[in-house]
Amino acid sequence: MAFCKYSIDMLANNVTQVDNIFLTNYLPFADPQAVRVYLYGLYKCQDSSAKDNTLERFATELHLSQDEVEKYFTYWQEQGLVQIINVIPFEVRYLPLTDVLSNNKKYNAKKYENFNVQAQEILRGRMITPNEYREYYDIIERLHMEKDALLNIIDYCVKYKNSDKIGYAYITTVAKEWASQKITTAEAVKQKIFEMDSLKIGLDSLLKALSIKRSLSMDEFELYKKWIVSYGFDENVVLFVAKEVKKRKDFREYFVFQAIDKKLEKYYSNKLFEVQDIQNFEEECAKSQEIAKKVVKSLGLYYENLEPVVENYILPWLALGFSEGMLTEISTYCFKTGVRTLEGMNKVLTKLQKLGILSEKALGEYFNGVLSTDKKIKEILENLGLSRNVNQFDRDKFRIWTEVWQMPEDVIDYACTLAFGKDQPVQYLSTILTSFHDKNIRTLNDAKNSSEIVAPKAQKSNFSGGRSYTKEEMNALFQSIDEIEV
Repeated sequence: MAFCKYSIDMLANNVTQVDNIFLTNYLPFADPQAVRVYLYGLYKCQDSSAKDNTLERFATELHLSQDEVEKYFTYWQEQGLVQIINVIPFEVRYLPLTDVLSNNKKYNAKKYENFNVQAQEILRGRMITPNEYREYYDIIERLHMEKDALLNIIDYCVKYKNSDKIGYAYITTVAKEWASQKITTAEAVKQKIFEMDSLKIGLDSLLKALSIKRSLSMDEFELYKKWIVSYGFDENVVLFVAKEVKKRKDFREYFVFQAIDKKLEKYYSNKLFEVQDIQNFEEECAKSQEIAKKVVKSLGLYYENLEPVVENYILPWLALGFSEGMLTEISTYCFKTGVRTLEGMNKVLTKLQKLGILSEKALGEYFNGVLSTDKKIKEILENLGLSRNVNQFDRDKFRIWTEVWQMPEDVIDYACTLAFGKDQPVQYLSTILTSFHDKNIRTLNDAKNSSEIVAPKAQKSNFSGGRSYTKEEMNALFQSIDEIEV
């Protein structure tokens, strides 16, 4: 009897750790009852000295026969996860899973006699070494690949490379890649090979266009399959894109598939599947590059790579309806008014878009309207005896008086004569016009005959701004834009 051991309650509330290697490489392929046996045995290992830790008790608790328990532990022994150290009484020792992955597992050579003969027949150009056989056995047992499936893969690799002396590193790489795609049966491998053969004609044309004489890697083949099968591009479209990539100055043979993939991903995301559509798109991109150059130059910026500028700013701006001339003009205005970032310019354009100002003509009309309004407001300020510049507060007040209340110009001028010389004359003027509006006074006659004009309470004036054509005028114009909420 053990000197120290867990109590029953302690054991029940403890944690049984399961190695992720088991969950990844063994559990998905094993019989559910075999999984139950392995996990319950792992739990039992925590109290191996207990009197009830017997085969009989184990079978009873899992509602299995003793023969079934022995059968499943024999399966796990074949997988290299446990070792049956005694038959009578039945005893099992659990082994570290890291030893299994480090190829310390022993394989039954007799089990693979036919496989060995067939594999050597395919690779007749060289002798298969014991270590290579171990690699194949490991794939069959650890990745649960059928023997015939692996033989088909070996045969395919020999034909693909056109050599029966091909190294086993390439074969095992292909086998592991296909196993990761759940291609582990002979039928699934045949289907995969058929699929690859069906793409071979188009792929040969692509290699010829790229002047590639070497064999492709599996990764490159998978890329080609993605373009044709997953994305749905026609072989001619892929060929067209490949030829365009080859024309580039930075063309490198070993990275060409990645370059083509990058292009096709962009076309796929933009739903461009015809050569003509792709050509039109590239022409627009080239045009956008030129616009980007002008914009960043006007803003006083420099970008070695303009692609992010085009993708994140120019294309979205063009999509909103802004013209090329509009973008270059606004970039100039931004620079002159201290807005010297692309994000700053984006905020200006967002506000203009909200106003429906998308062209140079519309911008000119808007600016002329702002300047014309500022001119009238400036006259009002001078009539009040003020020499300061117009600000947004003035514009908001003037818009209420003229657009909302529709107060006539001569009435406003008359109210200015009443407010002239008063403390805070603008506030006084506003109070007078509010009184006229409340009394529905809309003519100069009624205004002159009106009485009971309430004087404003003392209040600190809050005006600033500027108007004049050049930099100050632009500041005023952009101030009017800045006040727009987006």
